Amino acid sequence: MSDQNPYEKLGVSEEASFDEIQDARNRLFEQHSGDVKHLEVIEAAYDAILMDRLRMRQEGKIKVPERIRFPELRVQSPPKESPTPREQSPAWLQRMLDQPTPADILLPGAWFLGLSSISLFYPEGGDQVLQLALVVGIGTSIYFLNRKEGKFGRAVLFTLGSLIIGLIAGGLVASWFLSQISFITLETNQFSTVVTFILLWLVSSFLR
Repeated sequence: MSDQNPYEKLGVSEEASFDEIQDARNRLFEQHSGDVKHLEVIEAAYDAILMDRLRMRQEGKIKVPERIRFPELRVQSPPKESPTPREQSPAWLQRMLDQPTPADILLPGAWFLGLSSISLFYPEGGDQVLQLALVVGIGTSIYFLNRKEGKFGRAVLFTLGSLIIGLIAGGLVASWFLSQISFITLETNQFSTVVTFILLWLVSSFLR
């Protein structure tokens, strides 16, 4: 078989098409799948034919289909980059959001849960108890926000914004909610205080 030219080794004529050459190579591969030495001879013959066809193409004698890859052109194509996932939220929001650890969630949660309990179950102290609880809640929120980034001004700004939004939203929701459910004996300021603590907990846990 060593005296045969590459076409004879694959069992095709020199006028064979590329599809015929490819089919002959695949067929011989199947027939000699267990013979490594024979497979190397087949592959070498196939490469020699492709090199010959490349030379003929460069000389303008034949036209080679674009899908044919010649041996010297068989370079490993770079891995395709996975498409960048589309941002699910604006960039400014992603810069503000944090990926908190369990401690970043549970520690502020424990503080605000305790303050909420004081606001709900100890109404006899009146507005003074609620005001004191809000002051402690403000300090708690500023502390945990400042602990993350070390930006005290930013922590104060976020906390005061959350305080205002929480009190306003809590008051609006309380006026409707408490009027619908008569068996809950809560005052509007108690309800809005709890809503404010929930918002402060979310801000101190999930914002930078």
